[in-house]
Order: sequence, then structure tokens, then C-alpha cells
Amino acid sequence: MTQQLFDLTGKVALVTGATHGLGMAMATALAKAGATLVVNGNTPAKMEKALQQYRANGIDAKGYLFDVTDEEAAKANIQRIEEEVGPIQILVNNAGMIQRTPALEMEVADFRKVLDVDLTGPFVMSKTVGKYMVARKQGKIINICSMMSELGRDTVSAYAAAKGGLKMLTKNLATEWARHNVQVNGIGPGYFATEQTAPIRVDGHPFNEFIVHRTPAGRWGDPEDLGGATVFLASRASDFVNGQIIYVDGGILATIGKPSNER
Repeated sequence: MTQQLFDLTGKVALVTGATHGLGMAMATALAKAGATLVVNGNTPAKMEKALQQYRANGIDAKGYLFDVTDEEAAKANIQRIEEEVGPIQILVNNAGMIQRTPALEMEVADFRKVLDVDLTGPFVMSKTVGKYMVARKQGKIINICSMMSELGRDTVSAYAAAKGGLKMLTKNLATEWARHNVQVNGIGPGYFATEQTAPIRVDGHPFNEFIVHRTPAGRWGDPEDLGGATVFLASRASDFVNGQIIYVDGGILATIGKPSNER
């Protein structure tokens, strides 16, 4: 019975920005739980490489290229997915970007671009897929938030503003759609070991030392650490969970001080 709660067999899951990194890790977890996987991206070369990697892992993923901030492109591709693959029952809004620029130096156009990708994009996708889910009285939407939904940090004002907005968008969509049996929740990843963070994860690097000592778990997250929360929020096990953000951060947000180094 417990295993059945987490079984995603027969469910179609669409994960945006899933051609690499954490998006690919979450998409892989959904597929391993039985879901039929649909991957979104906007770069043909990255998409082809990602699909090859999925196939190497025994996953028959379907790829669709479109910009999540383009409402008309989103509508057209969502309709194609519904017709070609099946009804989308799980949506993971993972596509995003970050620009590290001090607030006093950041151009307004760049600020707006980050908000467009990280906040407007999830709204476009949620609204478009949500219409199908509400009509069917069933659906799971997972927004990938961030610890920056709760905390500030130098040089990421636009990213933090967008992720804070995404947290509240999650709560508001949950409020509107819960009566239609659509659950909208979020995941807030901490600091993870990916290709992007590889240069700063070397021994002796100040930021590596900061993260390892600031995280109660004493390590960077492994992308596979996101799988459990993703499958939970996509499955029947979370049918009465709505408007929540699960922070998968090794305990960073649980503490104000520097954790002990003792093991």
C-alpha cells in the first residue's frame, strides 16, 4: 500500500529546464518512479545530449523545445504534448536563471529578464497546464524555489525577488486550485554538487569551506537528494499537501549559527 502511494506509473510528467543539473536529477527520479517523462529546454544541442543521457539511463524521455516565458509557444507545445504523449498530470517548473550583479550596478532590463524567466515563466506554464488540470480535477504542480525565497545574499537581488515571488505564487495558486484537486507546492534546494558548482567545491576554496561548515549535514547536496521530495509532491502521498515549500538544504534554514564541526 505504501509503495502504491508513491507509484507514478501511467502519469505524464513535464519538467522544464531538465536538460542538465538539478532538473535532470528530478526528472530522472520521476521517471524511475514510473512516470512518462517529457523534458523541456530551449537549446537543440543540449536537448539532444540530454535525451541521449536519459536513454543511457533506460528512460524514454520526450523532448520539446520552447521558451517558457513565451505564452503562445507554451500553449502550442502543451497542446502538442497532451495530444502526442498524454494528459500532463505533473508539472515541475524548474527552468530558471541567475545573474550575480550588485543591486547598485544592475540594469533594470537585466532585473526584469531574471523576473521574466524565474517568475513569469512558472506563471505561464502553471496557467497553461493548470487549465487542463482544473478541467480534469487532478494535477500536481511543483515550483522550484530556493533558499533565496527566504534569505537575502549579496549580488542576487533579482533572483531573490523572483524566488520570493515564486513562493507566494505557489501559495496563491494552491489556494485557487485546491478545490479542483490540484496541488501546488514547491521545493527549495540548498547548495548542490553540480557541474556549475564544481569550480568552487574544491578543497580550500573559501565558498566551499563556508558551505560545508554552514550546513548542519556537513556537505553539499547530491542531486539525487532531491528525488524523494520530488516524487512525494508528484504522488498520491501528497494529495492533502498544498501551498507548502519543502527546503532540501541539509538543515541550513533550521539554524542561525555555525554548526559544530564534530561528527
